[in-house]
Amino acid sequence: MNCITKLETNSPKLTFLHRGKVRDSLRVDDKTRLIVVTDRISAFNKKIKTPIPNKGAVLNGIAGYWFEQTKNIIPNHVIQIIDPNLMLVKEAEPIKVEMVVRGYLTGSMWRGYEEGQRNFSGTIVSDGLKKNQKFDSPVLTPTTKDDDDTEISPDEIIRTGLVSAEIWEQMKTKTLELFRFGSEYLASKGIVLVDTKYEFGLLNGELILIDEIHTPDSSRFWRKSDYEANPDSAEQIDKEFVRQWMLANKIDGEVPLIIAPEVVAETTRRYEEIYEMVTGQKLQIPNLELQIRVRVNLAKEGLIGENDELLLV
Repeated sequence: MNCITKLETNSPKLTFLHRGKVRDSLRVDDKTRLIVVTDRISAFNKKIKTPIPNKGAVLNGIAGYWFEQTKNIIPNHVIQIIDPNLMLVKEAEPIKVEMVVRGYLTGSMWRGYEEGQRNFSGTIVSDGLKKNQKFDSPVLTPTTKDDDDTEISPDEIIRTGLVSAEIWEQMKTKTLELFRFGSEYLASKGIVLVDTKYEFGLLNGELILIDEIHTPDSSRFWRKSDYEANPDSAEQIDKEFVRQWMLANKIDGEVPLIIAPEVVAETTRRYEEIYEMVTGQKLQIPNLELQIRVRVNLAKEGLIGENDELLLV
């Protein structure tokens, strides 16, 4: 399987920093890091053992597309995409809050709502709402940026010193601007941006957008026509497909961490379809063996030498 799940090298130009659920970070210098967008997939805060071919390239390409489209709303960390799976970014101080914004009552929020929850990250939601119902205005439900993604209210964010009141207001304003722009842009392409999350950092004291934006991993999408025809059962065109398969195939009450081959193939198809729907282009990946392609692209940037080792797993 031609997938990247991990990149390792002994190049003195690259120092390993962090391995996330999907992205790995390597330091280039004090101002620059290399983001490796792997083909790993996670769901329910679990790291699934089966990679999804081309998933990383889709995420990297879509994120790069959106960063370019939204740079007039807020600066971002992108320097250059140097490979379908690799992005050079500016080193920033990450803010340990995920800005989750929801346009519709669905997913985990709906599951909590069904069980009687009405307070979501400090926002009180009224009784009598239906599954997949659109909110009158987008609802912010921030979480901590850790393995648990715990709901946290704006008051708690400020009180615990995660950010100042001033930075919080900037994050809130930019989150709603980005969501409004993304919603309108995707609506013109027949897609509903259901909910998403944004991550921010500080660069020289200035708030910037980092990580990813409006990708199938960070967002939930519906086809507009499907939602209008079946609002309570609209099919999602993102990784919820994998989540639902996992829920339907529990083993002794636990979701499986190995995905069936036919589910892997369908997930790849869905990711590539979203890429084309969003960008208007088919996903293009050079017809080179993966190891050769990545080495060539790292070498072009002077990040790996001829005698340096490169391991792609």
